[in-house]
Amino acid sequence: MATLTSARRLVVKIGSALLVDRETGLLRKEWLFSLAQDVAWLKGQGTDVILVSSGSIALGRGVLRLSMATLPLEKSQAAAAVGQIRLARAYEEALTPHGITTAQVLVTLEDSEDRRRYLNSRATLETLLGLGVVPIVNENDTVATDEIRYGDNDRLAAQIAVTVGADQLILLSDVDGFYSGNPNEDASATRFETIDKITPEIEAMAGDAGSGLSKGGMKTKLLAAKMATGGGCAMAITEGSVLNPLKTLGNGANSTWFTATLDPHAARKRWISAMKPRGEITIDEGAANALANGKSLLPAGIVEVTGDFGRGDPVAILDPKARRLAQGISRYTAQEADAIKGRKSSEIEATLGYPGRAALIHRDDLAL
Repeated sequence: MATLTSARRLVVKIGSALLVDRETGLLRKEWLFSLAQDVAWLKGQGTDVILVSSGSIALGRGVLRLSMATLPLEKSQAAAAVGQIRLARAYEEALTPHGITTAQVLVTLEDSEDRRRYLNSRATLETLLGLGVVPIVNENDTVATDEIRYGDNDRLAAQIAVTVGADQLILLSDVDGFYSGNPNEDASATRFETIDKITPEIEAMAGDAGSGLSKGGMKTKLLAAKMATGGGCAMAITEGSVLNPLKTLGNGANSTWFTATLDPHAARKRWISAMKPRGEITIDEGAANALANGKSLLPAGIVEVTGDFGRGDPVAILDPKARRLAQGISRYTAQEADAIKGRKSSEIEATLGYPGRAALIHRDDLAL
């Protein structure tokens, strides 16, 4: 079974009810500062941490003194605009005393469905993590409409976990795991310690509409688990309202772990290799040797470019004898790749007229 302290890269989902008191609309500062202690503890062990946090609408609602009833779209967006700046400031105030820099990353569903925007989001998050920053990710409720919403941060957190190749996702919830039934209604309901496969029987146990104990919350958590584990990321559901919830989980608190059969790196490689290529790139012997040794594909090693592919499209990579060596996700369009083939990475800006990425295909986006 996965353990929190073994995580190399961790995504934590935090719901509004954990951050904001429902009656007063005020931030639960003591809880947030205890979470910051946990994040510092994990980073001290070398773990990359991303927080996917709700709370902007709940905070903004309190500031604007809006009704607790369901808000029309325009008022929800106004509340998000007011609350988002306060949410970001709250995380900054909590994490700065630990020497941790934070960043705000706002996304919509379109950012994962559009290849270019997906790659941009991934590159930004990777760069932030490489610089030791803790990204605070939230759905961009200020502009998102029903048509471009994730709709729940469980699914958003799973998408972020797969995007950055996280090996663990923690959903801090109002329940301490996944049960065979609603424990508030069924005294015989039992909690699963580990779920290796989400079967139809498991799905049927999620119940009907309601809180995290039933379909409204647990159904989305199962969808998140499917997405995460399919991308090589283990996922845990645990009760999050206690102080220091992550350290409490690390110390053996009740939870349910959904196991992943592949590590994130292997899962991504399998996904890339299964895609239908939109073009072909022929490389020289030196580049072929570099790929075999785990290097990225640089423009200098490219001999020929065929097909009509865009940035983010899969392409086949051929050796000098036209044998297929690998498949990868291109960071350039076919036209751009053709223009910079055979050139050094330092010459890309002069050739294209704008700065580009050093590698045409990064090694993390290559499946040999």
